[in-house]
Amino acid sequence: MYGRKRTRFVDYLDYLPHDCDMMEHETLLAPGPVKLTPSWESRNIPNDELNFRNGCYREGAPEKEPRDRLNLVYIILMLHGIGILMPWNMFITAKPYFVDLKLNVSQNDVKASQYQDNFLSYLGVAAQVPNVLFNGLNLFLPIGGGNLTKRITISIIVAIFVFILTVILAVLDTSGWPEAFFYITMVSVVILNMANGVYQNCVYGVAAKLPMKFLNAVVLGSNISGTITSLISILSIAASQNPRTAAIYYFITAIFVLLVALDTYFALPLTRFYRYHDRISQQAQEESKITSRRPLYWKIFKKTWRQCFNVFFVFFITLTNFPAVQGSIFAVDSDFVISSTYFIPVCCFLCFNLFAMIGNIIPNWVVWPGPRFLWIPVVSRILFIPLFMMCNYKPDKRVYPVLITSDWAYIIISILHGLSNGYYGSLAMMYVPRCVEIQYASVAGMMGAFFLILGIFSGVNFSFFISWLVESSIFQKRH
Repeated sequence: MYGRKRTRFVDYLDYLPHDCDMMEHETLLAPGPVKLTPSWESRNIPNDELNFRNGCYREGAPEKEPRDRLNLVYIILMLHGIGILMPWNMFITAKPYFVDLKLNVSQNDVKASQYQDNFLSYLGVAAQVPNVLFNGLNLFLPIGGGNLTKRITISIIVAIFVFILTVILAVLDTSGWPEAFFYITMVSVVILNMANGVYQNCVYGVAAKLPMKFLNAVVLGSNISGTITSLISILSIAASQNPRTAAIYYFITAIFVLLVALDTYFALPLTRFYRYHDRISQQAQEESKITSRRPLYWKIFKKTWRQCFNVFFVFFITLTNFPAVQGSIFAVDSDFVISSTYFIPVCCFLCFNLFAMIGNIIPNWVVWPGPRFLWIPVVSRILFIPLFMMCNYKPDKRVYPVLITSDWAYIIISILHGLSNGYYGSLAMMYVPRCVEIQYASVAGMMGAFFLILGIFSGVNFSFFISWLVESSIFQKRH
């Protein structure tokens, strides 16, 4: 059974505003001075103090749920979704800076040439391995204790310092020590993704306390991040910017986004809407007496495993195809309306991220299928793998003919791939915390985030098998 009672999942999608005369006159934030301190979770404020002094809450009267005024909480969580993927997006967008500028120093430097040829592969390993590892550690062995605020704050600060170091390296002339530059960059990427694994896992834990659409705000923010990065990349190509200058802009943009995310996070406990749901979660934990012992992970997993599988498989299929396979699909028609210079940036990166973002938005109005049958369309997405293989993928190395010779057909497949990723990925992540009692919702949300990262990691590695498959002699015609 999903949830404590047989409640329609569409009811979780959003909460209807309540009629309340006092609500119209209350302020957006809690009264009193604003204290930007990361210790609000650990102050053990009595429940009486958490009641809204000017709102509809009165002792002995039923508590009415406040509204998310101005969609403030939704926007904050969406900003954190942008912040989660912005570091990774900016590093892969700056590929010309790393490959064509920093590591392209001498033809006689064998090591530098090796780092240059395999930079994205090294970057993928340095990013995904610590991300998966620390995402799991944060779930099962909470880093920094059970305080989500402390972990989020420290993680963002670490990421900001890594980007400051990256900007300094961009300004310095590293042509005399390319090998040292490469290793410093890889170590900084490892540290960045250690912090990002904790950050991502905790943000989903925070969002899981709220109604279903707020967890989707984090997923939506991640795809907005990809869309913004894709547009920056296309504009950079159009303007023919210097790779060093473009990279500095990328990294400074990431610093700015992380600073905004850090600043806005402290506004969450000041809003009546967030405090209402956070208090309900805390009360449920106190009533079940789970605050004195570790969460019952196996019990939570038994109730959420179907949706965890859906989350895993959506992103496994997606990352198998994007960007490794789609990034190597070229136009069949040399006179196609989109020139070869822009074909991959537009038809791969922008197309996927834009329609994945649209897919994230759709669940705000349409929630179908339900948790029981979601696995059917999720598993059917496996068809995208052979479809992309039949497109003009690796035309110089493939050993069997291209079967899909229409560039428009490829674009349609790419649109459906992104749209289904955004829609079904959002539904699966939204369903995960609704499979358990409210006191377990935060841990369930973090568990869903772990399977999301695990799916990404598995898909990235499986893409190497797809690359080998199209070049394998098993597909050669037998005469």
